[in-house]
Order: sequence, then structure tokens, then C-alpha cells
Amino acid sequence: MARTARRMFELLEPICLVTYFADESGEELAALGHRTYWDGYFASRAAPLGRVPAEVVHAAFYSFADGEVARHIPSAWEMVPPEVSFAAWRRGSVASLRRILGDEVAGSPGLVRAADLTAKAATSGPTEGRVIYAGWRTLEVPSDPVARLWHSATMLREHRGDGHVAALLGARIGGTEAHLLSALEMGIHPPESFGRVHHLPKRRLAAVMDGLRERGLVDADGRFTEAGRETKQRIEDLTDELAAPPYDALAPAELAELVAALEPITATLVAAGSR
Repeated sequence: MARTARRMFELLEPICLVTYFADESGEELAALGHRTYWDGYFASRAAPLGRVPAEVVHAAFYSFADGEVARHIPSAWEMVPPEVSFAAWRRGSVASLRRILGDEVAGSPGLVRAADLTAKAATSGPTEGRVIYAGWRTLEVPSDPVARLWHSATMLREHRGDGHVAALLGARIGGTEAHLLSALEMGIHPPESFGRVHHLPKRRLAAVMDGLRERGLVDADGRFTEAGRETKQRIEDLTDELAAPPYDALAPAELAELVAALEPITATLVAAGSR
């Protein structure tokens, strides 16, 4: 089933990425009064957790540097209630999907079936140890097929993300370390230039890189060692394993049907860069 989880990640991720790559979600959040992209991001993505302190969001999101969450939570929720931000975030994401896919695909029986089967998997996963996903499980799944597809795909993304955090913790990889290793996997060198971490203090980044060198995961030039590549691959393999249980809810024929229904949808989104 790990192979199935990887294939489903490949098919569903472009659906989720419209939230971050396309304009509509940002426009919806800005219209509410959120001052920056990150105000809207934290206010919306953390909303399924409820009005928890910044420390809880920081723990659940895992990869952000100390203090980054606290710059936005709870102030963004004091400006706009979390449920209002979340509704705008979803509304913008669904609008992006409709625009990219076009009316014909968005209203097709294939998309309706993909939404139904994705929702069946998304509402069947284990919640133990999966804080963000458990929050999503308390939300109502939309009746509109395009909204249901985005919502369910994002639920599965958060389920996978919670498992990825567990895999990182098991490998003793911290949040900033995870970003640096991902940068190397993407061919970014030096990894400190990666957009998710380049704004951090140089002294902080140097200390993290030194720690990776001491563990033998990167070499003197800041590139992967063999041990580093193996560690990254183990994390990805375990992430796939942990992401598999929701798909147990689908019969083999349903899983094959879901893949067939998603393939043209995903191809359209990939061609557009999910924008």
C-alpha cells in the first residue's frame, strides 16, 4: 500500500497546490483584511485546530522556525475569526480549481466520482497521533463536487503531513533540518538559499548545517553524503507507509477507478502549474 500512497500523493498534490500557487485564495483572504500572505496562511490552515495558542500551532506545523507562528497567531484570528478565514481559503481554492479545469471538467461525472472516492478515503484514516488531520475530521465535507474534491484531497495531504512529521521525529530531523534536506533533494545549493529558510539568521542556519555535518548527513561543501541520501529516503518511505491506511477503505476496483478519474484532472493542473 505504500506504493499506492505515493501514487495518490502524486495525483492529489496538484489539487492542493492551487491554494498556495493560484491567486484566488490570497485575494479572498486579503479581502477579509489579512495584512500579509502569512497572516492568511496561518489563520486558515490552523483553523481546524480551533483557537489554540501559537505554541500548539508551532508544534503541529513542525517546520517553522521559533517565533514565526507567534507573529501571526492569535493576532490574525483576532482580526478575522478562524472559521471565516478558513471558509475564504477554501472558497478561493475551489474557484482556482474551477478556473483551471474549466466548466466541462469541473461539471463532469468523472470529477464527481473522483470527489466521492477521495472523500471516502479522506474520512476513513486513523486520527491517532495526527493532530491536524483530526481537526479536519471535525469539519463538514462540502456537498459541491469541486469543493468536496479540494477539501478531501487537502484532508489526505494533512494526514500525510502528520505522518511525515512522525517520520522526521523518528529520524531526529528538526524542522529547519527538514527544509535543508528537502532543498538538497530538489537540487538547491547552497541549501541555505531555499526560500523557506533563507530569511533565517545566518548564524542559526550555519549551526543547523554544522549539526548535519556532525551527523554525517551532509559533506563539507554542504551536499548530501550517502548516509544523508539514505536517511532522506527512509523518511520518504516511512511517510508513504504511514499515509497508506485511508486507502484501505477503497476496494481495489474503486482505487483503480479513482486513479483513472484523477489522471486527466491532475494532468490539466500540472500543465497549468496549479496556477
